[in-house]
Formats: sequence, C-alpha cells, structure tokens
Amino acid sequence: MRLPHTLLLALPLLAGAARSAPLPPLAPLALPPAVRAVPPVPRLAVARLQYDGGGDWYANPSSLANLINAIRQRTTLDVEAREARVTLTDERLWDYPFLHLTGHGNIRLTDAEVARLREYLLRGGFLHADDNYGLDDSFRRELRRVFPDRDLIDVPLRHPVYHAVYDFPQGLPKIHEHDGKPARGLGIFIGDRLAVFYSYESDLGNGWEDVGTYKEDPPELHEQALRMGVNLFVYAVTSRPGA
Repeated sequence: MRLPHTLLLALPLLAGAARSAPLPPLAPLALPPAVRAVPPVPRLAVARLQYDGGGDWYANPSSLANLINAIRQRTTLDVEAREARVTLTDERLWDYPFLHLTGHGNIRLTDAEVARLREYLLRGGFLHADDNYGLDDSFRRELRRVFPDRDLIDVPLRHPVYHAVYDFPQGLPKIHEHDGKPARGLGIFIGDRLAVFYSYESDLGNGWEDVGTYKEDPPELHEQALRMGVNLFVYAVTSRPGA
C-alpha cells in the first residue's frame, strides 16, 4: 500500500514514541512538522453526524469532548475544542475532515444524503462509524447504498490507522462485550486511502466517555479507546489527498 509522503515521514517517530509509553495516559506528544503539514481544510475539527431514522445519533454525550481533549493534549494538531454537529445536507459538511457516526438504533438516509456522503468521501473526507449496539444492520444497509460496488473488509493489522501514533498490533481494542464477539476494524478503501472505518463490536464511543460512566469499565479501557481515537483522527487528516 502506498502511504502519503507526510505519513511515511512521521510514522517511525510516532510509532516509536507510542511503543515506549506505559499506561495510564501519556504526557502530551508533539507531532513532527511533517504530520502538522496537513492538507488545508477550512476547519480542523471533529463533527458528529446527525441522521434520521430513529437512532440516537447524539449518544455518548461526553465522548467526543474527551477525544478532542486527548488530540489537543497529545498532539500539536490545533483541533477545535468543541465538537461540531452536521447533517449530510449541511453546507458546512465540506468544512470537516472527520465525521463520527454512532447510535443504538436505525439509520435511514435519503437518496440525496447517500449521494452527498459518497461525494464527501470521494473528495477526501473520513467517516468513523462506531457500533454502539443496535446500529449494525442499518449502517451496513445504508453503506451498501453509498458504495454498492465496495464491501466492508477487515483493515489489515499493518495499516497505519493502527500505528499512526499508538501501536495496536492486535488491531481494534475491545471496550464493551456486546455479543461477546471479537472487536473488528472494518473499512472501505478508495484507492489506497481508508475512507470509512467501522469499529464493530468494540464501542470506542463508550470508552471515550467520562471515566466512571460505565462502572464495569476500568480506566485502562478508557485509555485504550482514547489512543485508538487519536490514531483515527491523525490518520484521517494526514491521509487526505495532497498530504
């Protein structure tokens, strides 16, 4: 797989720092200039995707705030301090390089929204969909409408999304039990670029929530979830065309 030039320059330094870092949370990690030279976007921010169909798109209310804080504290990417909220027909959609989709219920996209999401991804956008238990069937159905010619596949363990800042040699961390199935990182590729990352049977969003929200989850899982989230965002903004 051919990686963007900036990511190739940055990966050895970032991966080495991540491998040597023990749990619990790390001190802030300054990214090299190569990684900071991301393609220009109007806003360097995390956006939550609002959708129709009945699912609770607003689930895990503290999750993105904690993820954003981790990105701001552990990298030198000047990400906006608050999450944005957008629909697929919002003209601000193009401003955001990273979309986060979650919920427990049904997703239903209109034909116009299907076309808009496809265009957003083809133009270099990145979608992280998080299986928040109950989302799986409708997400797969709608994604098939967006990319009828592409299948969700397991993202290879060597892929930089698992190594961009922190090393995950075994892939996606398991945060919540759900049905007891192993966590899987599934993706849609456009050329060499990973455009959709679907965290299935993991529930990263629950892991990003405030420590103590789920009494059965130890702080170590919160940290693992945050580390994976930092990887996702760094990969998303450094893999855009032109990086």
